[in-house]
Amino acid sequence: MKDININDFKVTEPIKIKTLKTTYDLDASEDKIEDELEEVREKLGKLQDTMYAHGKYAVLVCLQGMDTAGKDSLIREVFKDFNTRGIIVHSFKVPTEKELKHDYLWRHYIALPERGKFGIFNRTHYENVLVTRVHPSYILGENIPGVNSLEDINEDFWTKRFEQINNFEKHIADNGTIIFKFFLNLSKSEQKNRLLRRLEKQEKNWKFSPGDLKERKLWDDYLACYEDAINRTSKEHAPWFAIPADDKETARYIVARILYDTLKTYSDIQEPELDDDIKANLELYKKQLESES
Repeated sequence: MKDININDFKVTEPIKIKTLKTTYDLDASEDKIEDELEEVREKLGKLQDTMYAHGKYAVLVCLQGMDTAGKDSLIREVFKDFNTRGIIVHSFKVPTEKELKHDYLWRHYIALPERGKFGIFNRTHYENVLVTRVHPSYILGENIPGVNSLEDINEDFWTKRFEQINNFEKHIADNGTIIFKFFLNLSKSEQKNRLLRRLEKQEKNWKFSPGDLKERKLWDDYLACYEDAINRTSKEHAPWFAIPADDKETARYIVARILYDTLKTYSDIQEPELDDDIKANLELYKKQLESES
């Protein structure tokens, strides 16, 4: 099986999404890829236990991609071996009435993981420069001072919003959150296949919405917004990774490897040392327990 270099997927210079791969050949069977994924996710699970005990870093995993890109199943398969106490998943939908009474980052900020835990954002704060950019009328619902019409939602507005997002991520990174941002790069033809499967398989019908077809017609608009967002916000402290997503098993393995290979470079993540007094008396405590009637 081909080894991967995570830097092949990391966005370190401006990209053109249409030139990026949506498939990646690992030179391995599906069974082999699944076996390798199982191995790396077990390592991730053990590392998460250590991080939970260490309690100094949080991990934020941001997943973005077109509809049917495979975000839900990736979460299920990559994080299957995690202790549930150390991970929480947030799936951000249309903002609620309460959320709209706050700034657009508020609902994301209060969902951030605690130190020692992993937080998964299934769709993220980037929806605020993706969906809202394709549909700028949504911005009017945020009731922002000075934004009274679509004419007020100009290039300066988006530049300021990207600056706010960059500042948000820099702030949490400086305070102990390790950030991963994954763009699941799906081809339009594969999205068509997956939408058809939702229609053909009864157990998947519930996932389909006629709105999916309306949004599909805006494919090029979305790609342009994704491209601009990624290029403006891929930073060393909060990098984007462009993941070929036409094959779900391959995408899951690549994401898992990026997570593990990056986190294991943090040499300071160690299980905490026992207090010297406790360590010196371990045998005494053991004898006390063993002597109980």
